[in-house]
Amino acid sequence: MAQIFPKNFNNLAKISIIVTALVVAIGGGVFNLIVIRSSYLTQAQVAIEQPIQFSHKHHVGGLGLDCRYCHTSVEDSAFAGIPPTRTCMNCHSQVWVTSPMLEPVRSSFETGKGLTWQRVHNLADFAYFNHSIHVNKGVGCSSCHGKVDQMPLMWKENTLQMEWCLQCHRNPEKVLRPKEEIFNMEWEPPADQEVKGRELAKQYNIPSKELLTSCSTCHR
Repeated sequence: MAQIFPKNFNNLAKISIIVTALVVAIGGGVFNLIVIRSSYLTQAQVAIEQPIQFSHKHHVGGLGLDCRYCHTSVEDSAFAGIPPTRTCMNCHSQVWVTSPMLEPVRSSFETGKGLTWQRVHNLADFAYFNHSIHVNKGVGCSSCHGKVDQMPLMWKENTLQMEWCLQCHRNPEKVLRPKEEIFNMEWEPPADQEVKGRELAKQYNIPSKELLTSCSTCHR
């Protein structure tokens, strides 16, 4: 039987297979990178449903509550702390006392059964994080959590993925601020931030970038 295809078609077939494999591999890699960084997986910029739709915009931006009023352990503990119901009732035993929206708060206070808040910022167990270290080393709340004073509902501002954390660990001078500005939601880095940041890094005894980016610093 006569040969239907020329011999050079063998080479063409091999090239086609290789090109197809490369397209699938590269396309799959790009797709994975996009998906991994998407809000679908990171939940960044996605408002989280809560038992009470607590508004930081109202309480922090409007009323001027300090972060530490509710998150009492943020300066001396790894965990910032979730306020007990009695903290809410310090005010709401006097204001909005008959609001239907706050009925779960009143019920929680009366029964002693805590509200089940949905965690917004939740690192994987293999990543070590300590709030007090960052706060006491000049990292402000808004650097990680965003402008919570402008959030009517709470969402995760940043991905909290390792590459995001490393942006600061590689260049801490870009985010360091005076300690009196840690809880100031309106703070903005000055024009000479890197110069002042380097001065603050010395003042706060910030470890070397080699140590800050070492695997064992966050994965213990």
